[in-house]
Amino acid sequence: MSTGFFITGTDTGIGKTWITAGLLRAFARQGYRTLGLKPVASGCEMVAGELRNEDALILMAHGTESLDYRQVNPCALELPVSPHLAAEAQGAAVEIDRLAAHCLSTGEQADVYLVEGVGGWLAPLSPRHTVADLAHALELPVILVVGIRLGCLSHALLSYRVMQEEVDVAGWVANVVDPRCLMQEAVIATLRDNLDIPCLGVIPNMTSLDAGLIANHLNVAALLSR
Repeated sequence: MSTGFFITGTDTGIGKTWITAGLLRAFARQGYRTLGLKPVASGCEMVAGELRNEDALILMAHGTESLDYRQVNPCALELPVSPHLAAEAQGAAVEIDRLAAHCLSTGEQADVYLVEGVGGWLAPLSPRHTVADLAHALELPVILVVGIRLGCLSHALLSYRVMQEEVDVAGWVANVVDPRCLMQEAVIATLRDNLDIPCLGVIPNMTSLDAGLIANHLNVAALLSR
């Protein structure tokens, strides 16, 4: 039986994809077959006649199981804007139930699968649905990635306050995205004091992103023992 987790973040551009890649590597080190999914992605580029997204390709590169691109990213949107706007411009529909069913079915090909959201918890996917709706449809435990930078305390606490009333939040990861952020240790300590879920790891700022190095800082045992 497969185990899945949904990865969300406090905002866009806070490293959800590389944290997901690191989690895939960390689970693989424990002997698990892994795969990562990016059901909705905006900011795709045309490659060989097909829209492809850099984040989805990163997930493909770090899971142990081989998948076709469309299995990883079934809803590829070209414009680098909010998915509901990109879909409207493209004449596409973001169908929550269909995407959730696809992820759950595809996830059965691995022992552990990770589904990465887009943007933050309430990022719109369509005129009527948000990332939260996709997470609800999947019914998977959620991992919150907090990008450590100025303003992250409010973003993290607001996100968690909403999430804890709606879903099973399995843990959070601190990802230092801004090396100039002052008093990083104090900021992370404040989050530890106010988020009553396990901190799965603190990822230092890296000049060159490496999923293997990120995995070194992650504790997936806390997830597997739930």
